[in-house]
Amino acid sequence: MKVAIISDIHGNDLALEAVLADIDALGIADMVNLGDHVSGPLNAARTADILMSRDIPSIAGNHDRYLLTLDPADMGQSDRAAHGELQPRHLDWLSTLPATRVHRDALFLCHGTPASDEAYWLEALTADGVVHMAAQSAIEALAAGIEQPVILCGHTHTPRAIRLASGQLVVNPGSVGCPGYDDTLPVPHKVEVGSPDARYAIIERVGEDWSVTFRTVPYDHQAMSLLAASRGRQQWASALRSGFLGA
Repeated sequence: MKVAIISDIHGNDLALEAVLADIDALGIADMVNLGDHVSGPLNAARTADILMSRDIPSIAGNHDRYLLTLDPADMGQSDRAAHGELQPRHLDWLSTLPATRVHRDALFLCHGTPASDEAYWLEALTADGVVHMAAQSAIEALAAGIEQPVILCGHTHTPRAIRLASGQLVVNPGSVGCPGYDDTLPVPHKVEVGSPDARYAIIERVGEDWSVTFRTVPYDHQAMSLLAASRGRQQWASALRSGFLGA
């Protein structure tokens, strides 16, 4: 059994197409999507159309929730840009997505943590905003009550796999379409993966054991960087060009 895991596309339709082509070329028919589909200064509507046409089992991320619950005047730049592109059918599709779900009785899906689409699970922050791996005890505590052998999360755009004491595997596949961002909560910080490539993961079960493979997929990231720059989003342009936010 093989399942491809995608997450955090953020309106990057070219990255999504490259990842889907890679998954198809590997002959993997089973796929799940961990949310934050369209928010960003790129191609929100086309990204939603691609996802809707594939009918991938998906959940909502925090930015999907913002698009449905906030007035555009109260949205951040990326959510407001996406909202301006989306049609009612796209928002109707987003409204059908649950916050968590179980796939094939074996995979537990959430965006951030089981209880919050905004919280980091596998990462933590110092008081001055340095991102680092979370403490083992904190990671373990958030998995309490989950019975599935594989737990999938996104949100931090950082590929990582953690084996719990229970033997369960917690996997963040990284971001398909946004290789760097900054945030002000809970303290100002930035996340940079250092590569413009699209990212996803593949989990595989052999007998009772599960393994994970992380994939990086090249695509025309320069086109997406230029698009972000043309829309006045220089930090996005830098991240899409290099995987770093720049000065």
